[in-house]
Amino acid sequence: MHEVIEGRVWTLGRDVDTDQIISGKYLTIIDPEELKKHVFEIALPEFAKGAKAGDIIVADENFGSGSSREHAPQAMRAIGVGAVVADSFARIFFRNAINLGIPAIEARGVRAIFEMGDPARIEMRAGRVTNVRTGRLVEFPPLPPHLLELLDAGGLVEKVRRDLEARRHAAGAPS
Repeated sequence: MHEVIEGRVWTLGRDVDTDQIISGKYLTIIDPEELKKHVFEIALPEFAKGAKAGDIIVADENFGSGSSREHAPQAMRAIGVGAVVADSFARIFFRNAINLGIPAIEARGVRAIFEMGDPARIEMRAGRVTNVRTGRLVEFPPLPPHLLELLDAGGLVEKVRRDLEARRHAAGAPS
């Protein structure tokens, strides 16, 4: 994770549930390369073919509602989503995204300042999302330090790996 995230915006409305992010019929897929072919197939059919690594999802309220399936943020990670910014998130989706290393930023009013394709700039520690085209911005409470650490590490699994490696190294054990 970078302190500043910049990318092209893909906009969505309210109540985007996990089935709209990745349909339940793909839940048997574990290969990220295959999974990314179907991300947002329902909500944004052009996304899988047009998305570039670092693109940013901007949505209205209640993003990631529905089932607690981890496939939704996994598919987004596989295609290279740089961040998701929404007016609000379903709590389980929010935590799954952070645990997988995807910045999930709750910024009230953010959907209102973006149109599809606008360039966005997110300043993680300053707590600002800016539409680079218009200059309009929305402030958000920065994520707490422990969540920023997870994002910096690339997610929960990577953070635990790093912590265990540091402990082994400190104890003088071979890597």
